[in-house]
Amino acid sequence: MNRRSVLKGTGLALSAGLLGIRPAVSRAENAQREVAGPIRVSLNENPYGPSPRVREAIENELGRVNRYADESAAEDLRAVIAAKEGVSSEQVVLGEILRLLGFYLAQQGGPGSEFLYSRPGYMALVDAAAAVGGVGVGVPLNARFTNDLDGLREKLSARTKAVYLVNPHNPTGTVSGKQEFLGFLREASKSAVAIVDEAYLEYTTDFEERTAAALVREGANVMVFRTLDKIHGLAGLPIGYVLAPRKLAEALHKEGAPDAEALGRLTLVAARAALGDPAQVARTRTVVAEERRKWHQFLDHLQLPHTDSQASFVFFDLGKPQIELATALRAQGIDIGRVHAPYINWARITIGLPEENRRVQQALGVFLRG
Repeated sequence: MNRRSVLKGTGLALSAGLLGIRPAVSRAENAQREVAGPIRVSLNENPYGPSPRVREAIENELGRVNRYADESAAEDLRAVIAAKEGVSSEQVVLGEILRLLGFYLAQQGGPGSEFLYSRPGYMALVDAAAAVGGVGVGVPLNARFTNDLDGLREKLSARTKAVYLVNPHNPTGTVSGKQEFLGFLREASKSAVAIVDEAYLEYTTDFEERTAAALVREGANVMVFRTLDKIHGLAGLPIGYVLAPRKLAEALHKEGAPDAEALGRLTLVAARAALGDPAQVARTRTVVAEERRKWHQFLDHLQLPHTDSQASFVFFDLGKPQIELATALRAQGIDIGRVHAPYINWARITIGLPEENRRVQQALGVFLRG
């Protein structure tokens, strides 16, 4: 099998109109009138926005912003998440706590404790662990640009405190094989805590089959991190949560996991409203998948190798330094972000609104012809 056939994306050809996603498309059409300005396709934000229920919930809460949020609001949100995930509310820790988790685990493991991760990767947890004596052990991705489970398995040792993996991977957008991935987590968790960052997993069509939350429900030493910043559209009111074994969840609360006051009244009601509208998630998943298909088709037309991304971004080989493209596009008001070493010739571009995607593709084509 040649390199292009391995990398070529499969995409998802679905008709937005037939699938009842008119609200999301309508918002996109309205937003397109403003795309003459700068385009930011660097942070994997959801350009379609959150559920309309979020706006309503925030508006209803505005009259109380002079009051701190009370703990009952956080308890209510934990209960909603617990019911959704099939765990006890005591196993839910609210907040974007990857850094706190890295600090805590490294302190528990002591100097020299090792944290395995796929390289490149999202480094918040590993960097936090390193700040207090932990040692990051990066394992390169395999030839399919997915987590190299065999390579990670070889690095497991008595010094390993945690294995931290992102699925779908960032920046490649690839997903690991379902059973192989869950089997590896089950195995690794017998000697170290296995942490899975599923920030983009709800963009996949078989999310429920892929999520490692099933292992948390089984009682394995596994933690699952989710964020509402991405597909739920709450990047401006950032909030995530962790599903964890009960003892680990209790420890994180004692170590300073955010309480209701720290999370904020508006964030809590926004999160609850977002989780209460699964139809918004389905609409966003569908329109992003269609735009991703078009992106992969465009990259194939340009003969640019790309990964089979299943996330809200594409990742492709320019054949020249990414910084050159980033600089050229920045001059046109398009921000595609940074390079992801060691893939210095590869570019990650967030899937934006349809008109934004067309503008970025046009600029990419011009750059390559120049």
